[in-house]
Amino acid sequence: MKKFVFTLGTTAILSAGFVGAASASTSGTYQVQKGDTLWKVAQKHSVSVDELKDANNLTSNIIYPNQELNVATIKEMTHKVQQGNTLWSISQQYGVTVDQIKEWNGLKSDLIYPGEQLKIQSPNGQAQQSSPSVAQAAPEAQQAQAPAEQTQEEQQQAQAEQAQKEQKQAQAEQAQKEQQQAQAEQAQKEQQQAQAEQAQKEQQQAQAEQAQKEQQQAQAEQAQKQQQPAESSQQASGKSMTVEATAYTANCAGCSGTTATGVDLKANPNQKVIAVDPSVIPLGSKVYVEGYGEAVAADTGGAIKGNRIDVFVPSEGDAQQFGRKSVKITVMN
Repeated sequence: MKKFVFTLGTTAILSAGFVGAASASTSGTYQVQKGDTLWKVAQKHSVSVDELKDANNLTSNIIYPNQELNVATIKEMTHKVQQGNTLWSISQQYGVTVDQIKEWNGLKSDLIYPGEQLKIQSPNGQAQQSSPSVAQAAPEAQQAQAPAEQTQEEQQQAQAEQAQKEQKQAQAEQAQKEQQQAQAEQAQKEQQQAQAEQAQKEQQQAQAEQAQKEQQQAQAEQAQKQQQPAESSQQASGKSMTVEATAYTANCAGCSGTTATGVDLKANPNQKVIAVDPSVIPLGSKVYVEGYGEAVAADTGGAIKGNRIDVFVPSEGDAQQFGRKSVKITVMN
């Protein structure tokens, strides 16, 4: 048995004399009017589109003017109580009595509540009710406006739902945008922090290298300072004089490379040796020569007379660069 929900905003099928509405025939059929749709017809007869299609074996929602539609398949209907409904107003809507409604629904009193479902039966087994009386025409004419009002409410509700959906979507997009921006800022912050840490690390490394370099330089200077007093003390303990100094090499043409005391300068190119006048500086003496260092008086020379010395250097170029100069020497022993 098919059941259909009727609301206060849904009117019964009006008679042919009702202004502005197409009526169902006494045979339980409805003739489609120009501008009708299945939805409009379903609203007029308080049924669903699918039920209309099932009752008329329709495979699509297309209908045509003057088409006859079967609307007489309902033997029992369901009315959903709306705000302001009474058993009397419902009985008048469906052309039944209050006692019948109470009997069909097992009601012990006339109290009903909004949202309550009431069973409505038609005495002739059809969905449509009898034609309303003239006295009822005015109230039902007001009720006839209910589907349009209901449609407007549904449209407003759909618009509100669409607006709410769009608002939620906009909020979600805004939240996503803010999240992406926060992630970008966080990534940039982390990158800057990493760069700052790298720069600080490089600076600390450079400072450590500079400190180590300065420390090594200080140590070298300190060692040099410590060495100079020792050399000075050695010089102070010996005989000091100023002499004229030149330089020579063992690789000159005709040079044997062996000193007067037998030192092989070619075999020992880094040996510190000076040629002296033995009458001034005895051979074998250790002599400190300013700008040359500690040397051994191990050689003599034909031109080396008096306060003159000749210092040995590895190459002829070094000898020429040394030139002739006055230097201070100290004979240490």
